[in-house]
Amino acid sequence: MTKSEVLSLAKEQKVEFINVMFTDLLGVMKALTIPVSKLEDAIDSNVWFDGSSIEGFARISESDMYLKPDLDTFTVIPWSKGSRAVTALIIGDVYMPDGTPFEGDPRAILKRQLKRAADMGYQFNTGPELEFFLFKRGADGSLQALPHDTAGYFDQTTDIASEIRKEMSFALYEMGIDVEALHHEVAIGQHEIDFKYDNALRCADIVIIMKYALKSIAMKYDLHCTFMPKPIAGINGSGMHVHQSLFSPDGKKNLMQDPKGEYQLSDLAKSYIAGQLKHIRAMNAILNPTVNSYKRLVVGYEAPVYVAWGQRNRSALIRIPRITKGREKAVRAELRCPDPSANPYLAFAVMLAAGLDGIENKMKAPAPVEENIFEFTDETAAARGITTVAKNLMEAIEELQKDKVICAALGSYCVEKLVEAKTAEWDSYRMSVTQWELDRYLEVY
Repeated sequence: MTKSEVLSLAKEQKVEFINVMFTDLLGVMKALTIPVSKLEDAIDSNVWFDGSSIEGFARISESDMYLKPDLDTFTVIPWSKGSRAVTALIIGDVYMPDGTPFEGDPRAILKRQLKRAADMGYQFNTGPELEFFLFKRGADGSLQALPHDTAGYFDQTTDIASEIRKEMSFALYEMGIDVEALHHEVAIGQHEIDFKYDNALRCADIVIIMKYALKSIAMKYDLHCTFMPKPIAGINGSGMHVHQSLFSPDGKKNLMQDPKGEYQLSDLAKSYIAGQLKHIRAMNAILNPTVNSYKRLVVGYEAPVYVAWGQRNRSALIRIPRITKGREKAVRAELRCPDPSANPYLAFAVMLAAGLDGIENKMKAPAPVEENIFEFTDETAAARGITTVAKNLMEAIEELQKDKVICAALGSYCVEKLVEAKTAEWDSYRMSVTQWELDRYLEVY
């Protein structure tokens, strides 16, 4: 949108406030709210802020930064309509005072990889599937992992969940997000809302907006929407499967499709897959960035553990969805290990970097695996030459530090800050005494 279009829309919708939004390195949404009277000035002269208190951002001595609003992301927040304080949001890119993009801005990191792909003649499209839980609060109002329903996969429940998903979808539609499907997921209290694929930057923006929207709407029903990967032991966790494709610069030709290829995949697509399989253990630090992420990545709960690919096999790390006649442009690779705690900008950036490394070095993908990998043991996998994803956060961080391709994609500043933050998280976890330990050992010893 142009400046005049944004200002006209704000006036037409009687907007009073603007949330200028961005994420820290960990993917946590941040915002500065300005009155609509300052919108034109923000567009012309940007929005200055203190970055010293933002995770992974500047030191105290270098705290001045500014946000440059991306006008194409401007949208009115539907649930604020009809109130005295109608509010819109707009996503901003983070810059340093000298006008250079901030090297630790996740959105800028993704943009760098998208430019690299564009220079190679590729347009990178993604289609993430976000799973989430809706929890009730405890009797005292405290936040607890209390599922609000007892339904299962695709169940048409008679409780409020179905209506909440519809209201969420209406809100997303009003915000310009093309919702394709909404349904109950496998676990009790677990749901999924899918939207149409788009270029990776637009999809990353949508993921951030969607998380904000879903949490806000859940609050109206006194529920909490969480994207925590594994909030309840013994049942499925939440993933963020990401469908990926490479198109020609004009967006007309799917470069991953070859009608004569295996699963209709081109050689380029197989090299892309090979690159991701090679770098996955370093990518885990970004795609599965929390201690809790690795409680989901275990055998038995539909989360991929073994590094393999195939078509009929939903247990594979990378799955090639079946393509029906007439929809050949939909050929794509679905990476199934990411979870929704990941920063989508960084996640898409490392996925693309790994795939492009495979293409540049003409890597050959291993033979596809069509057996049920969920039934493999580590010994079975090893005998087939199949490795596993990282087993915990610290292992993933160590793999990240050794992987030059993924480190280069993120940049040294980002890697340094992420390693610092995640090592502290791991240390805090390993030194904590859990309820499991108390239940197991306190009386016995």
